Amino acid sequence: MPTSTSSRSLELDRIATIAVRAGQPRQDAFDAVTTPIACTATYAFSSSAELRDHFEGRITRDEYGRYGNPTVRAAEQKLAALDAPRATAGSTDAVLFGSGMAAITSALFALLKQGDHVILPGEGYRRTRAFVTNLLARFGVTSTVVPAGDAEALARAIEPRTRAILTESPTNPYLRVVDLPALAALKRRHPRVKLLVDATFATPVNQRPLEHGADLVIHSCTKYLGGHNDLLAGVVVGDEALVSLIREARDVLGGVLDPHAAYLLLRGLKTLPLRVERQNVTALGIARWLETQPGVERVYYPGLASHPDHEVAKRVLSGAGGVVSFVLRADLDTTARALDACRLATIAPSLGGVETLIEQVALMSYYGLAPEERAAIGIADGLVRLSVGLEDPADIRDDLARVLEVVRSASKRAAAGADVDAGADAVARDAVARESATKAGSATKEARHAV
Repeated sequence: MPTSTSSRSLELDRIATIAVRAGQPRQDAFDAVTTPIACTATYAFSSSAELRDHFEGRITRDEYGRYGNPTVRAAEQKLAALDAPRATAGSTDAVLFGSGMAAITSALFALLKQGDHVILPGEGYRRTRAFVTNLLARFGVTSTVVPAGDAEALARAIEPRTRAILTESPTNPYLRVVDLPALAALKRRHPRVKLLVDATFATPVNQRPLEHGADLVIHSCTKYLGGHNDLLAGVVVGDEALVSLIREARDVLGGVLDPHAAYLLLRGLKTLPLRVERQNVTALGIARWLETQPGVERVYYPGLASHPDHEVAKRVLSGAGGVVSFVLRADLDTTARALDACRLATIAPSLGGVETLIEQVALMSYYGLAPEERAAIGIADGLVRLSVGLEDPADIRDDLARVLEVVRSASKRAAAGADVDAGADAVARDAVARESATKAGSATKEARHAV
């Protein structure tokens, strides 16, 4: 459903107000302040005349749970308002799904057909890439993968059959930030190409791709938008006409969101600005601290001047986000032991919740790949992804200090072992030298006797 005029009557540039109030009427069912859970699979009609009015467009109402739900619709309206707070009333729509992957797959199914071509970034969520390169390929959709942030390579990849460019920004796991205005300008030279941006890591608080020229923005609501690690959901937001095509695909494919999850999502969205702003600050402080630590080889965070896209980030992001990726000076096993030392951060996939989560990317996301395969795609054995939560920043830093202590101890043991090996080698060399000298002396004596 398009965003209602009533939900747009707010002062639109105040995202905190939108997060709390958008999509929710002043008076709801049973005079509830929060949007109630409409837990029903089907909806009754008072008469056959009402049924005809519904199908002929004279009234707007719900018919069947797969096509719509009041609780889900309230969340969709709030999400549309968050991603396009300055849009004309009714021009922006959002459609919710049962997961972020359902949102991505349904959107691509709706927009692509046999013979079409799609462009993907080389860095991004592996399941998205697998869907395009494996499943869509079976239906005759071709694809080209280009390095993240390489505008020239992307321009060269566009061909007459290209219908979609799908990118993340920031990307996973190295947090590359795409120059969306430049990408949108490139896309405008090819009117049949749609630009889809997965902005899960940014959220509407830090970046709104529709304002930079994207056609559609996608979020895994499981992450920051829900914010409490207790729901699965995904959303596609964009122009009402374009989103309607994706809604039709959802109604056929069946990847709907249930009203209980929509209720949890509405609750999470109300505190989104507060949570993200806090996580922005905490993550930047942690990233700066990690850069000073000898056990860390490199830190990847768009808010740092050392990040390759720092200048772009300053232009397109209002905050650098709550995820920090860094590479430890450690091998695969030592990194695993180091993360086991955490007492606060939880070893788990996902990100964006109130709890700090940590993962060794090589094990959590790429366990099935051989070391040389991981190296080929830039996944170091010591790569760690940290999603900062809402705990005290000092406690998060102290927990990471435990991780670094394991790395330091392993490094000391390795150095001590190297010293022992070097000493043993020296002793062995001395023994060989003495033995050689003895043999040489004996040979001389024997030669003299022979003479």
